[in-house]
Amino acid sequence: MGKKLLAENAEIITEGADASIGSRNADDKREAKKAKKEKKLKAEKKRKQEDLSGDATEAAASGPAKGEKKSKKKQRADSAASPSASPDSSPARASASPTAAPAAPSAPAHAKLESWADVDVRVEGLEIDGADPSSAACQPLRPLASFAEAAPHVPADLLSACASFASPSPIQRWAWPVLLRGRDLVAIAATGSGKTLAFGVPGLKHALEARKGGGGRGKRNGSAQPSMLVVAPTRELAQQIAEVLEAAGKRCGVGVVCVFGGAPKGAQRSALAQSPGVVVATPGRLKDHMQDGTISLAAASFVVLDEADRMLDMGFEPDIRFILQATPADRQTAMLSATWPPEISKLASDFLKNPIKVMVGRSTGGMSANDDVTQIVEVVEPWQKSKLLVELLKKYHKSRSNRVLVFVLYKVEAERIEALLASHGFKVGGIHGNKNQNLRTKAVNDFKSGVVPVLVATDVAARGLDIPNVEVVINCTFPLTTEDYVHRIGRTGRAGNKGIAHTLFTSEDKSRAGELVNVLRQANQPVPEGLFKFDLSVKKKESKLYGAHFKDISQVTKKATKITFDSDDDE
Repeated sequence: MGKKLLAENAEIITEGADASIGSRNADDKREAKKAKKEKKLKAEKKRKQEDLSGDATEAAASGPAKGEKKSKKKQRADSAASPSASPDSSPARASASPTAAPAAPSAPAHAKLESWADVDVRVEGLEIDGADPSSAACQPLRPLASFAEAAPHVPADLLSACASFASPSPIQRWAWPVLLRGRDLVAIAATGSGKTLAFGVPGLKHALEARKGGGGRGKRNGSAQPSMLVVAPTRELAQQIAEVLEAAGKRCGVGVVCVFGGAPKGAQRSALAQSPGVVVATPGRLKDHMQDGTISLAAASFVVLDEADRMLDMGFEPDIRFILQATPADRQTAMLSATWPPEISKLASDFLKNPIKVMVGRSTGGMSANDDVTQIVEVVEPWQKSKLLVELLKKYHKSRSNRVLVFVLYKVEAERIEALLASHGFKVGGIHGNKNQNLRTKAVNDFKSGVVPVLVATDVAARGLDIPNVEVVINCTFPLTTEDYVHRIGRTGRAGNKGIAHTLFTSEDKSRAGELVNVLRQANQPVPEGLFKFDLSVKKKESKLYGAHFKDISQVTKKATKITFDSDDDE
């Protein structure tokens, strides 16, 4: 597909209704008056922007035609994606001293990720209401075309962490300019999209500058005082993030410590005593260390909430609010999520300042599966599943070396399936809540290395774990929500590789049949005849955890800038 740029003004609509005052007619009049006022304000705002643009043609023309206005509007929108702008630091944040650096080392040709072709990216919030359009925070942003373009703004040692990649992923292309500018970020993107380096490189740069400036390092009343904080929902994801950041941080001398539950506090206290610039943590254990006085967030001026929707799903919202309230008011915040339910939107509005929202994936909104995953749904009887699972492994795991991830719903079920597969001669491990941290870590590491190529997991491993080269995902038991289904199958088909997701669907799962059909159709996957015997209606319920299922993002946002990346951009 050729390169497409469809640009529109990024605006967010806030709608409200006051049903308790006045009659319906009075409400209608009030709404009409409000709409008229908003229209007038928008017209005035547009006129001021046109006056400030300095366009010679506009200056010469006293009354441009409607078509000319549209053309100029498109030109201004295009400028946001023009390769002429640079992601310089915002004066409101810690000033970045651009470091002259050579271009990022070239990656081997095979590192080019074909799955990043034709990926839709929607961007909102480029403008700040009431801000001076000529200020640095309001200057046009453009996506990063290559890692080399970041060389003037990111130290060479740190940038070399990306040397194994041919080009930035879509989320990295936008997250770097946004975060290096000093703006807050909301990123809606699936796991496996390069999110860790998307926030990791700007965050490590921030920590490096804070250390040079004398802040964000050392202790305060005996407490570690990091300048960068990353909060993740599970210990597995926290460890994975820390591993990536530690490897990159070593290149520029920034220390990283990971704290999580299920492990002794003593070793974590000792690590925190080394005064790391970066702390990666799960919410509960971080709160424990804060209350114990072993860590202070007074200097945590760069905060990342990864898998924010999952953290709220797991009941961590009070802890998240407690943590954020302990950080500086002028911090920079990045919130990353795979979905955008009302609870996440509320959290963002409470703690983020004029964030730029970047959505990677289909422009239709809602949950969508990775196009690189072939989805096979088989409608079966519940009693058939164990036998069929063994047959599927014999089919997909003939080499006995390729990685296969098997998902179940409950811990007891995971133990039973692990024992079943082991009895059939498969090298299999398991990860679920009944196993202690050491056994879980060993199971994940053995699976990553290929020593144990089959892993049975509950949904604790469905989000965030980045295990490369998983060829097949088998859903032995369908999850409780279709969102978790999408996250499960997202373990395969990552980083440009193809994958297979085979799901065993029974009458016990019939309440999710309609939503599953929507996901399959949206990904252009075949819908099995067996699903049509179930009720396929989808209730647009407002769930506390996920919001309205498959609610079109256009219902929440009026206009957004849409950029479609094609393969030419990756060169």
